[in-house]
Amino acid sequence: MNDWLGRAAPDLEAIESMARATLADLPPEFAGPAQGVLLRVSDFAPEDLLEDMGIEDPFELTGLYDGIPMIEKSVMDVVDRPDMIWLFRRPILDEWAERGDVTLGQLVAHVTIHELAHHFGWSDEEIAEIDRWWE
Repeated sequence: MNDWLGRAAPDLEAIESMARATLADLPPEFAGPAQGVLLRVSDFAPEDLLEDMGIEDPFELTGLYDGIPMIEKSVMDVVDRPDMIWLFRRPILDEWAERGDVTLGQLVAHVTIHELAHHFGWSDEEIAEIDRWWE
């Protein structure tokens, strides 16, 4: 399920399913390593996180990568938590409704790829090869 055609707002599980479909469609060289990144979906980012980031409006943050990018990792690093991508359902839905020019599946895929780009350390050009958002 890569899109939303229902009449009610999609729940957390529907957003997660769209994001997992995006991960499953990655090119093989990225699909394997991406499996090591946890995916979590919540309605909003936690208040303390928004405060730490200096974000006053919780609708401003659609996703977040929490971890050490692969290009910065060392065998000497002490890992205290797994790499994780967070998607925030309400801000994603708000942006989708506001834009009106993309499907919900496309927007969830875009946010997922953008956050995964932080994990891989991708450049804008590399992101564009995977995520055809600008076409």
